[in-house]
Amino acid sequence: MSAIAGLLRFDGQPAGFEDGSAMMEAMERYDADDVQTWTDGPIFLGCRSKWITPESVHERLPYYDPAFRLAIVADAIIDNRRELFDLLQVRPTDRAGMTDSELILLAYRKWGREAPKHLVGDFAFVIWDEQERLLFGARDLFGNRCLYYHRDARRFAFGTTIAPLFALPDVAKELYEPWLAEFMAIPEMYESTDVGSTPYRHIHQVPPAHTVTVSDGRVSLSAHGSLEPKEMLRLKSDREYEEAFRDVFGEAVKSRLRTHRQVAATLSGGLDSGAVASFAARALREEGKSLHTYSYIPTHDFADWTPSSATADESRFIQATVRHAGNISERYMDFEGISPMSQVDDWLDILETPYKFFENSFWLKGMHEQAGQQGVGVLLTGARGNFTVSWGPAVYYYAELLRKLKWQQFMREFRLYSANKGIGGKRLMSIICKEAFPILAKRSNTDGGTDIPTMLIHPDFARRTDVFAKLRDSGIGVNGSMIADPLELRKEKMKSLPVGNKNGASATKLSLRYGVWERDPTCDPRVVRFCFSVPVEQYVRNGLDRALIRRATKHYLPDEVRLNQRVRGVQGADWVHRIIPGWKLLESELRQLYDDPVAAAYLYVDRIKEAVLRLGVEPRPEQAFQPEMRMLMRSLIIYRFLKRMQ
Repeated sequence: MSAIAGLLRFDGQPAGFEDGSAMMEAMERYDADDVQTWTDGPIFLGCRSKWITPESVHERLPYYDPAFRLAIVADAIIDNRRELFDLLQVRPTDRAGMTDSELILLAYRKWGREAPKHLVGDFAFVIWDEQERLLFGARDLFGNRCLYYHRDARRFAFGTTIAPLFALPDVAKELYEPWLAEFMAIPEMYESTDVGSTPYRHIHQVPPAHTVTVSDGRVSLSAHGSLEPKEMLRLKSDREYEEAFRDVFGEAVKSRLRTHRQVAATLSGGLDSGAVASFAARALREEGKSLHTYSYIPTHDFADWTPSSATADESRFIQATVRHAGNISERYMDFEGISPMSQVDDWLDILETPYKFFENSFWLKGMHEQAGQQGVGVLLTGARGNFTVSWGPAVYYYAELLRKLKWQQFMREFRLYSANKGIGGKRLMSIICKEAFPILAKRSNTDGGTDIPTMLIHPDFARRTDVFAKLRDSGIGVNGSMIADPLELRKEKMKSLPVGNKNGASATKLSLRYGVWERDPTCDPRVVRFCFSVPVEQYVRNGLDRALIRRATKHYLPDEVRLNQRVRGVQGADWVHRIIPGWKLLESELRQLYDDPVAAAYLYVDRIKEAVLRLGVEPRPEQAFQPEMRMLMRSLIIYRFLKRMQ
């Protein structure tokens, strides 16, 4: 893991000691095993390295290859090393100790600017090609590592984080209003549809799945790679699909265990994190290691208000997975006394931007902090599994059977699913019929009713930026994506570059803060392509939704978890409970917001006042998912960010 920075002067003059030193100083807050810089004429490269993989120990970055006149600085873990060794004809005696940055340079030598599409892993890197006099960089397909840049008439500067760019003496910190407008108007967790923008006018980012080339003073971006499978998978039996799943998923998990440090995983009571933990625990046993897991649970004084089909405390299911998988050292963390409100300033420091995921922010940060203290190098998650390994839209599939008049198959699946879910046949039939024949459903306007965006953003600011019209043109309403087809929605979610920016920013910057690399096997490109290639009927089968992972993990997960279709975990149900002790402080800060002209130019102050009045003396825990309550927290985060801009 590396915090990287650099710059290229367009006029050919020396890069300058002062600018390089300022950029490196801005990254001093990140822990490092080694700090190096490299300068040659107009180019400066710098790196603060934290050694995560065995091969990275004592790696020197930036690295310069004098034979081919190439220099590289990289923040990368490459997962398809064996495949690349064969393709690049690396001698067996050179493979074990070869670093990932050296492997990237070999790929660049062979494929040039096409190199990134051959790489599987988490990466952001920049190469100085001295012979061609160009700078070339790339981010991985999911944007798991960040790469920001600033360019003007004199130079191009880049960094893993934004701070090194603002360390340059003539880079002004100015708000980019179109970004903020989209951040406020998009109801989902990501920030902006403009994937190359940031909250700052003069700071841009290389989008996920893109390369950047700087030559003759010109900066060009280009997409690379694809998540589409070469062909649909057609196997002979369910068992063959299950075996194929285990092979692909198992390799994705195993390739993410490559560290000389400890390995940990976030573990809930569900299928995704449970499968990741179980596969990892088995693989680590062969290495003589155990898996550390971190599980979030509510504090002892929280009264679970969620319905019987949900639970805020997943301990029962987590414990079942731990017992069944074995080789796991578990830790249950309630973060008593910590709330989303108490973490806002820390998160603004970490991310350098406002954020929306406050409900689980305190335990995400807390688990990374705990992992860092335990000497963990890799922290596994299953964060994106809902649209890959554990996808399976039962109602959609049954509606398709009904529309196609496949009565016998439909009735068999219907009865099994009704029994498994504990849903009455009449109610379930009504749900499926409305999906199959939308004319039967009295659908309300998806943009109507109470929603966070129209409560949050000031109408004048929205009109001035025309933000809602722009989002509608992008297929986004104030209540989220307008895509109704689950197959299309699945692909849209996994291919989404804005989602990649959001996930990559938190993963990268938490890793730099705590020295722990967050890795998610459920969005390994090999896994995603495999899952996209599997026929939909494999995902809904024998009355099971998410059927493929349930069947494939028969010996990896306990039936209590594997076959559970009746109770789902609700993480974030207790966030209001946590802020109640600080409610008066929140009210006080919001009153400051009312009178701040800068905030009033962007935030809809009248709606904020109304929401506070409606909530009364203090909110109730069961208001955790009410739009008004969530809008107030987003208002607080934006307000504190705006104050930092002044």
